[in-house]
Amino acid sequence: MNNKIFNLLILLVLISTNLFSQEEITVKEIDGHIKHLASDQLKGRKPGTPEGKLSAEYIANDFKKSGLKLIAKKGFQYFNIITKVEYGKNNKLKLNKINYQLKKDFVPLSFSANKKLNKEVIFVGYGFDIKTDKLKWNDYENIDVKGKIVMVLRGDPEINKRQSVFIPYSNNRAKLLTAKDKGAIAVLFVSGNQIDSKDKLLKIGKSRSNSRADIAAIHIKRNIADEILKKTKKNILELEKSINKDKKAQSFSTKTKIKFTTDVNYKEAKTQNVVAILEGSDMNLKNEYIVIGAHYDHLGMGGHGSGSRRPDTLAVHNGADDNASGVASILELAEKLSKEKTHKRSVVFIAFGAEEMGLLGSKFFVKSKLIDTKKIKAMLNFDMVGRFDSKTRNIVISGTGSGKEIEDLLKSKNTSNFSLSFSKEGYGPSDHASFYAEDIPVIYFSTGAHDDYHTPKDDLEFINIDGQKELTNFSYTILVDVINRDKNLTFQEAGPKKKSKYGRGLKVTLGIMPGFGTSNIKGLRVDGVRKGGPAYNGGMKKADVVIEINDESVANIYDYMNRLTKCKTGQRITVKVLRNKKEKLLIIQL
Repeated sequence: MNNKIFNLLILLVLISTNLFSQEEITVKEIDGHIKHLASDQLKGRKPGTPEGKLSAEYIANDFKKSGLKLIAKKGFQYFNIITKVEYGKNNKLKLNKINYQLKKDFVPLSFSANKKLNKEVIFVGYGFDIKTDKLKWNDYENIDVKGKIVMVLRGDPEINKRQSVFIPYSNNRAKLLTAKDKGAIAVLFVSGNQIDSKDKLLKIGKSRSNSRADIAAIHIKRNIADEILKKTKKNILELEKSINKDKKAQSFSTKTKIKFTTDVNYKEAKTQNVVAILEGSDMNLKNEYIVIGAHYDHLGMGGHGSGSRRPDTLAVHNGADDNASGVASILELAEKLSKEKTHKRSVVFIAFGAEEMGLLGSKFFVKSKLIDTKKIKAMLNFDMVGRFDSKTRNIVISGTGSGKEIEDLLKSKNTSNFSLSFSKEGYGPSDHASFYAEDIPVIYFSTGAHDDYHTPKDDLEFINIDGQKELTNFSYTILVDVINRDKNLTFQEAGPKKKSKYGRGLKVTLGIMPGFGTSNIKGLRVDGVRKGGPAYNGGMKKADVVIEINDESVANIYDYMNRLTKCKTGQRITVKVLRNKKEKLLIIQL
């Protein structure tokens, strides 16, 4: 062979090989992305911190390098978050010349307006104004509360009843809104015996947004309420008992004024989503969008209130799997799709901020209309995709019921013999839930929970890079199909579109049939799992043995019930089970 021809062939091979390698999803690049995002230098990528911003800049730069167009403000879609809610220095309460103490006698609620008031108090029972076919109850019917303070019992007359018509009206926010509608300028909440026999003051809690109320809200102890009622010769426990028995309004003026100042401060910080776009090549389809997302934030240094499962340990929570792994996958997908130019529809890549604080980034994106949600035809979400088990080859895919064609599509593309675990529900504990709520089909990829979830041990060394490459390649075939198909995925409802707004707080269920028989294994045996329930959606199986809930041990049915009393409707919890004599951690959305 002529040397010139031979050299030319070698050159062509090298060029083609180089081009091909650029388009490949590589172990080296996945490893590099996770290594950077999960480094100690980025201190756990907490929203609102300099390290969180550095993480976002890294992602934006990689999107740009891959040929994507950065939108919003140079790729950053900014929004504010509440990092802390705290009592100010001016909280005061005075009654009958007695100055009461903050946190001992009273507390303003986290959503209270900051006010300074000295007004008459009107007792309005449970503070209801209910008009339904099943129930009519108006505590404001024969009393004028305009410009006055109302005192309201917390809860409702059926607080121990799991299914009650009162539930939608019994939470503090609902009662505050009703009082405001009636013209009241403040609400004093007081606990009766049924809701809290120990009469403990509510904790200030956390606010996910700066949705402060327009009127003041204070929780007072029963002794203060009884002092307010003194002129009427009534007390809270007697009133509670009477109202619960008669199931009707008992509202009246206490003929007493109370003087107070509320001072609640919100500490805010700015964080961001990172948003980039690949414009579609088809003139008719490029105005339709497919969203590819993964959250990049994590828990920072941990600590109490951070979401860490080791709240007493202050250490970098690197979040290699949660969710540097998901970000690495979407960065690789963006690069491959951009180079191969196989996209008729436009594709929006988003790294979401503040997911760990309650899906705040994805909710903000959807509400912002940066991209018209009516034009978004599907959303693929990647959250915790780095712990692929090469033996079981299992991939957990949620939202499969949100599009009529999704399960058939996933099965048809499964040429690598993955064990695919489907969960039909569109709502779940990650950013795809925000899109499902807008009638958008969603596909959520994950390799499942593990014992290092939300701990400082979620590090790069435990990531299966080769396995993540396999998963990402598989998801690419799904993505290409969704982008280029003639007809879009057909949305269908697959479970509720949001977590329950109302609940008893202490009345939650996993949706299992507990085993009551004796067992040689400490824990609660699961004799059945209700299809579509929280445990089912979280991956629990019949014959599992529950041994921990939120890192607290479960030795029997009584422990199990007591642990659940600490859980709340809509909360995301961890449940450790024994399965085939091996421990497995599940993340369950209640």
